[in-house]
Amino acid sequence: MPITKTKEEARARRKQRIRKHMGGTAERPRLSVYRSLNHIYAQAIDDVSGKTLLSASSLDPEIKGKSPKTGNKEAAKLVGDLVAKKCKEKGIDMVVFDRSGYLYHGRIKALAEAARAGGLKF
Repeated sequence: MPITKTKEEARARRKQRIRKHMGGTAERPRLSVYRSLNHIYAQAIDDVSGKTLLSASSLDPEIKGKSPKTGNKEAAKLVGDLVAKKCKEKGIDMVVFDRSGYLYHGRIKALAEAARAGGLKF
């Protein structure tokens, strides 16, 4: 009998397995990604102090005006560019990428590659 019953439980188990080996600091925050059916979200987190330093999503006005759809790879690229720009404004060059248990494929990969193209190192 399998331990996990749903896709959400399997992702939660993968997320826990990944998170116990990574953490973010103020100098190198954790870039956490969440994707829903219609949107994608990214935030830079300082795990030492437990604070979110910045966030970007496909709901932001800068992105919502550029892309008619908010749950596709094009929107993920725009979110990656926006999060890289916000990190540069705060003086953050390096991050730890947390894919939150999702496969590194599709929208997650598009966001990561856009953030790298925007100047973030991970």
